[in-house]
Amino acid sequence: MTAARPAVTPGGPVGRLAVGVLVRLIRALSSRGRERLAGFVAWLAWTLRIRRRVALDNLAHAFPEQSLAQRTEVAKGAYRSMALAALESVTSDLLSDEEVARAVEVVEWKGLDVLFDTRQPVLLASAHFGSWEFFAEVMARRGVAVTAVVRPLAGAFNEWVVRSRERAGMELILQRGALGNMLKALKRGMAVVQLIDQALPAKDGVFVPFFGRLASTTPAISMAAIRSKAPVYVVLAARDAGKLTMTVEGPIPVPDSGDRRADLTAHTALMTKLLEEGIRRHPEQWLWLHRRWKVAPPKDLGPLSNSQAQQHARLEDGREPQRTE
Repeated sequence: MTAARPAVTPGGPVGRLAVGVLVRLIRALSSRGRERLAGFVAWLAWTLRIRRRVALDNLAHAFPEQSLAQRTEVAKGAYRSMALAALESVTSDLLSDEEVARAVEVVEWKGLDVLFDTRQPVLLASAHFGSWEFFAEVMARRGVAVTAVVRPLAGAFNEWVVRSRERAGMELILQRGALGNMLKALKRGMAVVQLIDQALPAKDGVFVPFFGRLASTTPAISMAAIRSKAPVYVVLAARDAGKLTMTVEGPIPVPDSGDRRADLTAHTALMTKLLEEGIRRHPEQWLWLHRRWKVAPPKDLGPLSNSQAQQHARLEDGREPQRTE
């Protein structure tokens, strides 16, 4: 029996020392200083052309009606948003409860606050959008018991990120084989959150429309909802005029057509559609640098064919996709 994979694989001693010094310097900066640093990091990454072609190609497909100049401005904003999120991941604990309360505005809770306050199990779908790391800190300050489904990370900086999440009170579940642990967390009355906007191997995901193209997407939240009957919400945290504006959509029931695989795909597609709507309101805050559409759907699928896509998802009646080693 192999040991469980850790949430983060640290870097070497030299890298950990260097990053430790860097993070401590970042934490010593004022909020304005960190914003300026994020702007510099974003400018540097853009100038060095780090994934610039990926970002512009993604935007060309998503917003064909826009000019290259418009898409370039969105892309540059995405670099800055990513840099801000990285800095927030290791500094959000420095804010006082009063500062967090002033910085966060929830448009409408739609019953989610009641579930939090009464510690009822709930599933939250979100994305690498806006201030996704600060979102965890906000939930922790509210006293919400949060479990996050994450991919394993590597490197000294990511070690700080993971430790910051854990210090905030967040429990972590690794994405591979996550369903069982998600169900256990829900039985304990926890809120289980997963960012569902990352590409998956075709055998592990369902293909649903995202900005006009089919994208392989995790059905884990939909699976957990079917098995646990826990309500599902979509939550996004956008930066807006110096504040963090949280939008909540839901509850989003899983269809019950009698075809389990089709229901999983339809539910995942609806969550993804709501994420897209939020991203369209603030496109500069999504991670356009990610190769979201790198996994091609099977050739016999139409451009937006959900009903066909579910036939290729290799799902077994609400259980996890079978993997071949």
